[in-house]
Amino acid sequence: MTTTVHSRARTHARLLAACRPAHTIIGLHGEIDIATSPALRMRLRNALQRAENVLILDLSGLSFCDASGLAVLVGIQRRTREFGITLRLAAPTPRMVDLLRITGLDHSFTIHPTLSSAIASGHRDPVRLPEAPLA
Repeated sequence: MTTTVHSRARTHARLLAACRPAHTIIGLHGEIDIATSPALRMRLRNALQRAENVLILDLSGLSFCDASGLAVLVGIQRRTREFGITLRLAAPTPRMVDLLRITGLDHSFTIHPTLSSAIASGHRDPVRLPEAPLA
Protein backbone atom coordinates (compact mmCIF):
# COMPACT_ATOMS: atom_id res chain seq x y z
CA MET A 1 0.00 0.00 0.00
CA THR A 2 1.41 3.38 -0.97
CA THR A 3 -0.27 6.65 -0.11
CA THR A 4 0.95 10.08 -1.12
CA VAL A 5 -0.57 13.14 0.52
CA HIS A 6 -0.15 16.56 -1.10
CA SER A 7 -1.28 19.95 0.14
CA ARG A 8 -1.48 23.42 -1.31
CA ALA A 9 1.57 24.41 0.72
CA ARG A 10 3.59 21.97 -1.42
CA THR A 11 4.46 19.74 1.47
CA HIS A 12 4.03 16.05 1.02
CA ALA A 13 4.18 12.80 2.89
CA ARG A 14 4.18 9.22 1.70
CA LEU A 15 3.29 6.13 3.64
CA LEU A 16 4.55 2.75 2.43
CA ALA A 17 3.27 -0.31 4.28
CA ALA A 18 4.34 -3.94 4.27
CA CYS A 19 2.34 -6.42 6.33
CA ARG A 20 4.07 -9.60 7.51
CA PRO A 21 2.75 -12.26 9.90
CA ALA A 22 4.94 -11.11 12.81
CA HIS A 23 5.05 -7.39 12.10
CA THR A 24 3.80 -4.52 9.97
CA ILE A 25 6.34 -2.03 8.66
CA ILE A 26 5.26 1.44 7.64
CA GLY A 27 7.78 3.74 6.00
CA LEU A 28 7.12 7.43 6.43
CA HIS A 29 8.62 9.68 3.77
CA GLY A 30 8.61 13.41 3.22
CA GLU A 31 7.20 16.02 5.54
CA ILE A 32 4.76 15.52 8.38
CA ASP A 33 3.25 18.86 9.21
CA ILE A 34 -0.10 20.47 9.83
CA ALA A 35 -1.05 20.04 6.17
CA THR A 36 -0.24 16.33 5.90
CA SER A 37 -0.84 15.02 9.42
CA PRO A 38 -4.66 14.56 9.24
CA ALA A 39 -4.45 12.26 6.22
CA LEU A 40 -1.43 10.47 7.65
CA ARG A 41 -3.26 9.91 10.95
CA MET A 42 -6.17 8.32 9.08
CA ARG A 43 -3.85 6.09 7.01
CA LEU A 44 -1.95 4.95 10.10
CA ARG A 45 -5.19 4.09 11.89
CA ASN A 46 -6.29 2.05 8.88
CA ALA A 47 -2.94 0.25 8.75
CA LEU A 48 -3.14 -0.44 12.47
CA GLN A 49 -6.32 -2.45 11.94
CA ARG A 50 -4.30 -4.90 9.83
CA ALA A 51 -1.33 -5.08 12.21
CA GLU A 52 -1.17 -8.12 14.46
CA ASN A 53 1.78 -8.08 16.87
CA VAL A 54 4.34 -5.41 16.10
CA LEU A 55 4.02 -2.12 14.22
CA ILE A 56 7.30 -0.61 13.06
CA LEU A 57 7.39 2.97 11.80
CA ASP A 58 10.44 3.46 9.59
CA LEU A 59 11.37 7.13 9.99
CA SER A 60 14.43 7.07 7.73
CA GLY A 61 12.60 8.89 4.93
CA LEU A 62 11.30 11.81 6.98
CA SER A 63 12.68 15.17 5.97
CA PHE A 64 10.57 17.23 8.39
CA CYS A 65 8.25 16.72 11.36
CA ASP A 66 6.48 19.43 13.34
CA ALA A 67 4.33 19.32 16.48
CA SER A 68 1.33 17.99 14.57
CA GLY A 69 3.50 15.13 13.29
CA LEU A 70 4.60 14.35 16.84
CA ALA A 71 0.93 14.34 17.85
CA VAL A 72 0.26 11.73 15.15
CA LEU A 73 3.06 9.55 16.57
CA VAL A 74 1.77 9.91 20.13
CA GLY A 75 -1.77 9.14 18.97
CA ILE A 76 -0.73 5.99 17.12
CA GLN A 77 1.26 4.92 20.16
CA ARG A 78 -1.90 5.21 22.27
CA ARG A 79 -3.86 3.19 19.74
CA THR A 80 -1.25 0.42 19.54
CA ARG A 81 -1.40 0.05 23.31
CA GLU A 82 -5.20 -0.22 23.17
CA PHE A 83 -4.89 -3.04 20.62
CA GLY A 84 -2.06 -4.77 22.50
CA ILE A 85 0.37 -4.12 19.66
CA THR A 86 4.03 -3.25 20.19
CA LEU A 87 5.13 -0.01 18.49
CA ARG A 88 8.73 0.56 17.46
CA LEU A 89 10.26 3.58 15.77
CA ALA A 90 13.11 2.67 13.43
CA ALA A 91 15.96 4.54 11.76
CA PRO A 92 15.10 8.10 12.75
CA THR A 93 17.09 10.78 11.00
CA PRO A 94 19.43 12.89 13.15
CA ARG A 95 16.87 15.73 13.05
CA MET A 96 14.15 13.37 14.24
CA VAL A 97 16.38 12.02 17.01
CA ASP A 98 16.98 15.59 18.19
CA LEU A 99 13.26 16.38 18.06
CA LEU A 100 12.35 13.26 20.05
CA ARG A 101 15.09 14.03 22.57
CA ILE A 102 14.15 17.72 22.99
CA THR A 103 10.49 16.89 23.55
CA GLY A 104 11.26 13.99 25.90
CA LEU A 105 9.46 11.56 23.64
CA ASP A 106 12.63 9.48 23.35
CA HIS A 107 11.64 8.12 26.79
CA SER A 108 8.13 7.21 25.63
CA PHE A 109 8.95 5.31 22.45
CA THR A 110 11.06 2.25 21.74
CA ILE A 111 13.53 3.57 19.17
CA HIS A 112 15.88 1.44 17.08
CA PRO A 113 18.79 2.89 15.10
CA THR A 114 17.99 0.76 12.02
CA LEU A 115 15.01 -0.97 10.50
CA SER A 116 16.78 -4.33 10.66
CA SER A 117 17.37 -3.96 14.42
CA ALA A 118 13.69 -3.12 14.93
CA ILE A 119 12.67 -6.23 12.99
CA ALA A 120 15.17 -8.48 14.78
CA SER A 121 14.21 -7.22 18.23
CA GLY A 122 11.94 -10.14 19.10
CA HIS A 123 8.20 -10.17 19.55
CA ARG A 124 7.71 -7.91 22.56
CA ASP A 125 9.73 -5.01 23.86
CA PRO A 126 10.15 -4.41 27.58
CA VAL A 127 7.77 -1.87 29.07
CA ARG A 128 9.52 1.43 29.69
CA LEU A 129 8.40 2.98 32.94
CA PRO A 130 8.89 6.67 33.62
CA GLU A 131 11.81 7.47 35.87
CA ALA A 132 10.88 8.39 39.44
CA PRO A 133 11.85 11.92 40.48
CA LEU A 134 14.77 12.21 42.85
CA ALA A 135 13.78 13.08 46.41
